Amino acid sequence: MKRRKLRVAVLFGGKSGEHEVSLASARSVMEAMDKSKYEIYPIGITKEGYWLLHGDPMAVLSAGKKGDRLPSGREGELIPGLLGRDFPQVDVVFPVLHGTYGEDGTIQGLLELADLPYVGAGVLGSALGLDKAVQKVVLRAHGLPVVDYKVYLRSRWQQDPERILAEIEEHFAYPVFVKPANLGSSVGVSKAHHREELRKGLDLAARFDRKLLVEEGVNAREIECSVLGNDEPIASVPGEVVPCNEFYDYKAKYLDGSSELHIPAELEEEQRIAIQRFAVEAFRAIDCAGMARVDFFLCRDTGKVYINELNTIPGFTEISMYPKLWEASGIPYPELIDRLIGLALERYEEKKALETVYRFDH
Repeated sequence: MKRRKLRVAVLFGGKSGEHEVSLASARSVMEAMDKSKYEIYPIGITKEGYWLLHGDPMAVLSAGKKGDRLPSGREGELIPGLLGRDFPQVDVVFPVLHGTYGEDGTIQGLLELADLPYVGAGVLGSALGLDKAVQKVVLRAHGLPVVDYKVYLRSRWQQDPERILAEIEEHFAYPVFVKPANLGSSVGVSKAHHREELRKGLDLAARFDRKLLVEEGVNAREIECSVLGNDEPIASVPGEVVPCNEFYDYKAKYLDGSSELHIPAELEEEQRIAIQRFAVEAFRAIDCAGMARVDFFLCRDTGKVYINELNTIPGFTEISMYPKLWEASGIPYPELIDRLIGLALERYEEKKALETVYRFDH
């Protein structure tokens, strides 16, 4: 008997500043999936949070349309049936949702309640992966190297900006980086060389998050390493980003196209080993699963390696580092997708084996 194709729902779009990046990633993922193995069900989520289950969600979102609100009652069926009675039962979900409401544990929690296997980290790993402020606390607790940083609430910044500016200048020398704690793709990130740029950077970050992260600026090369696996993760060869701008901002990543990617990165052997080891240790530290891209700073002055951040749903476009690094490590794009789906099903089966009811006769 011929085995039926695996039904894979691909989620993309979402209520995030990285909505457009998600569309680009999802296109690449769906194009690369082996159509002889998978039946693909694209599901778009608008910027307002409405789910597009039928027709061509990618075309609707790419055209910038809001999409029709789901009929009354359909939204209430998202958790028990996830996709409603008139939508085919899927075997696994592939979230390609970058940033808030997709990479922060919220969609993962929904999928857990719906009892569906899904690609990538669980609720905890996703939340820690997106929240760079808490992530750094966890990494430091595991003895992993991170640059010096401070975290401020948006409310405190708005109430007493002069005091915060003075505090930052007392603690750090310029330049410093300013980021929203819970966002990726360099959205809302800026580099401040003086007080006025610092003020503008904090205002910008405050537009996207309630927690603002200020980091020591180091004269560093930007190195990235991909991780794949569940309990026994493996690391790819590291690659280097040489940005066309002063740092690897949103424009340099997705719009300009003139940034250089050196794969593999030109590193000393001990540096390569350290980066791969730190990548795996960081992956385990936040209880990640499936995939992550770990970004590093390699200090030009001292040669010291720092972990910048983990990305639990890294970019999957044709120019993204995560798939490129695995291709250079011997795993081509379609096989990478196969492995990620396999890891999702493996993790689901492992969880299904757990008991959820306590019996007093134990």
